[in-house]
Amino acid sequence: MGAACPESRPARFGSAPAPLSGRLRRTTVPEPSAPRPPDLVDRDFTASRPDQPWVADLTYVRTWSGWAYVASVLDVYSRMITGWQVANHMRTELPLDALETALRRRRIKKDSGLIHPSDRGSHYVSIRYTDRLTDSGTSASVGSVADSYDNAMAEALNGTFKAELIEMQGPWKDVGQAERAIFQWITWYNEERLHSALDYVPPAEYEEAFWRSRKQPPQSA
Repeated sequence: MGAACPESRPARFGSAPAPLSGRLRRTTVPEPSAPRPPDLVDRDFTASRPDQPWVADLTYVRTWSGWAYVASVLDVYSRMITGWQVANHMRTELPLDALETALRRRRIKKDSGLIHPSDRGSHYVSIRYTDRLTDSGTSASVGSVADSYDNAMAEALNGTFKAELIEMQGPWKDVGQAERAIFQWITWYNEERLHSALDYVPPAEYEEAFWRSRKQPPQSA
């Protein structure tokens, strides 16, 4: 995601204390022994409707009491954050809970044709995660090259998330406080933030326009 438009800044949650020191965290750990799904998108992160490809990634947030980890699922068509979860660990439950949230909120059916690209991180190629995708009728996809372009849209979301919220508002006291701030930011992002890639409307409005257009009769020649 790009930088926020000046007229659409989220409300501040209080003045930010001085940054904490500490090493950067590593959220993507490749699992070379796990079976790798095919590359179904070939870096073509475009869509003609909602719920075609969803991308996913993990990132981290520093708090005064430790690290908080954030998993998110993003709809390629509308840039809507369809699922998310915050936890104090990086176990497979974290991205799996974010996926469950997205599947439930979007009411995905087995014949939806949904594709789920991700990187080669051990969470996303784990048996539990790929089995859940199969159960929901979702096709897993992992890039064949495994460089930054394979998951660029999800990583761009993390970059915007950090620039617009973490660097401006954090760090927070603990994981619970960070989670509340992240929930508010995601709500603002989905419903109010203007996106240049969406003709400067928020994701929710962009999707609403799509579904309205589907209900209109075709124009006569």
